[in-house]
Amino acid sequence: MNILVLHRVPYARIDYARGIDHDLHDVTYFGKREILDTLPPRLRCTRVERPGEASAFDEASAWLDANPRHFDIVISLSEYELLDAAKLRTRLGIGGKSVEQVLLVRDKVKMKQAVHEAHLRVPRFAALRAWLEGQGQTPWRGRTVLKPHSGASSADVVVFESPAALFDALSARRTGVAALDAERSDIDAFQLEEYVEGPILHFDGIVAGGEIRAICASRYVGTCLDYAAGRPLGSFHFALSDAARRWVDAVLKAVRIDSGAFHLEAIDDGGELVFLEVGNRVGGADVVVTFELATGVHMPSAELRLLLGETLRIEPRAPFAQQLWHGWFVFPGHQLRGGRFDGLAGVEAFRTSPAVLAWNELEGGRAFASHVTYSAHETPLAGIIGTPSPDETRQWIERLFASASLRVHASAAP
Repeated sequence: MNILVLHRVPYARIDYARGIDHDLHDVTYFGKREILDTLPPRLRCTRVERPGEASAFDEASAWLDANPRHFDIVISLSEYELLDAAKLRTRLGIGGKSVEQVLLVRDKVKMKQAVHEAHLRVPRFAALRAWLEGQGQTPWRGRTVLKPHSGASSADVVVFESPAALFDALSARRTGVAALDAERSDIDAFQLEEYVEGPILHFDGIVAGGEIRAICASRYVGTCLDYAAGRPLGSFHFALSDAARRWVDAVLKAVRIDSGAFHLEAIDDGGELVFLEVGNRVGGADVVVTFELATGVHMPSAELRLLLGETLRIEPRAPFAQQLWHGWFVFPGHQLRGGRFDGLAGVEAFRTSPAVLAWNELEGGRAFASHVTYSAHETPLAGIIGTPSPDETRQWIERLFASASLRVHASAAP
């Protein structure tokens, strides 16, 4: 088959050769130079560089206009280019997820509406334009979350003390979100929802033929929103209950995820699961690695095989009780704009802990990433641990967060 890959995620995070036989298929990687450079030099494939000034769809369309060719499959495993891939499939007249299907797992208003209609609890919410046209009336009075319809890494997510506080901030153009504070405000790209208190969980897995074939339940240590603000984030596996598995299955059916990887986030409100968001993709940070450690399944490879129409074989694993309980952690550096990494304090006992399975520190003197990233080798510190129980894994991560601190090169600190 002729396969077109919209290549945005660094190769090592997907390891495409584990899921696609590059000797059997003709694979074209379409991406920006710095991402194409992550491809293994000897990988049999075609590399096509795009400028990166417009969307992947627009630039792929222009390339295809100038270089007409046939593709059987268009693939994207990036949150940011799922819609571009769907548009290309429509343009080329080939099968795969439609634009409508992708929008259901990209637009947070559409997905919450679908889950609500399936009689599952979601935070109360509204599209920003409709809310403003209704003079800012909501059925709740407490903390309120402003967020984009589509987005990731908690970019442009802001929590206000009340709907009234959000209304005032929008009126004064002081939300802190550039797209809303500008003279021409992009209100159609945003929504608001009530803030629901509770630990945030995530469920990751593979679904095929509408059936969950592999799944892990995890709980965050910290939050993605706090990570965007500069605080560390972690996650650890815990035992999945039958009730939670049924809830996950109901959510996936509501948003029509019947094939591929999924990353589903929920709030635990006193034992009741409240839907937060879902993606038809693998999770970030070290979700993929810890999932494989726990289940033996490499999620990107499984998804690629499903996209190619191949049979998915998942071997049974020993129950969790006979294995380590894994977790991951990551420290951000993007908040230290202009700074350079000068090491870590308070980590000596953790670095040599027998629980550590992976430990990645940034090279001394290297500049911190300017963008929000969860990737090891881009962040000051990232790692994976395994302990005999979920509680021990959680406690280990919490102790690390309480002890560790970044040292920033004084001459380059902001």
